[in-house]
Amino acid sequence: MPTESPSAELGAIASDFTLPATDGSTFTLDSLKGANGLVIVFMCNHCLYVRAAIPNLIRDARALKEIGVNVAGINSNDASIYTDDAFDRMIAVAHEWSLPFPYLHDETQDIARAYGAVCTPECFGFDRDLRLKYRGRIDASRKQALPDARRDLLEAMRAIAQNDDAPEAQHPALGCSIKWKP
Repeated sequence: MPTESPSAELGAIASDFTLPATDGSTFTLDSLKGANGLVIVFMCNHCLYVRAAIPNLIRDARALKEIGVNVAGINSNDASIYTDDAFDRMIAVAHEWSLPFPYLHDETQDIARAYGAVCTPECFGFDRDLRLKYRGRIDASRKQALPDARRDLLEAMRAIAQNDDAPEAQHPALGCSIKWKP
């Protein structure tokens, strides 16, 4: 049964973190921030919704980079049960897809809890001051990519980068639940 993200408390400040990435680097919230904002996508390796969304996420991450909005992926799933989400598999997935953004590992799940993330893929879009302006989906794709789907994340972040306006219509993310540790 898929999980849907709740509506957002817009204006909330992004929670700080320091997490390891698949490229061997360590990133902080501040080091990820772009001149015009940041998108954090809670994602994983095994979820069919994420696997369907990856091509569109990569496409939109590249377009966002051009307007000064950076993207970072965070995997918070319990890899002891979902072994496809182990860090070594994250490295393989990052290489396989040539991810144009850092893919971070939240082994303690503290960051997913701090953000209130519930599913994958779930997007949190922040303005240049790291205030939450968007929470929702990449686009209308579900278990199958829709190449002509309205690009919700991209359109929202363009508006936020250009005039700091959060879109009124924000569609919830829908995907696999985050796999919490007992």
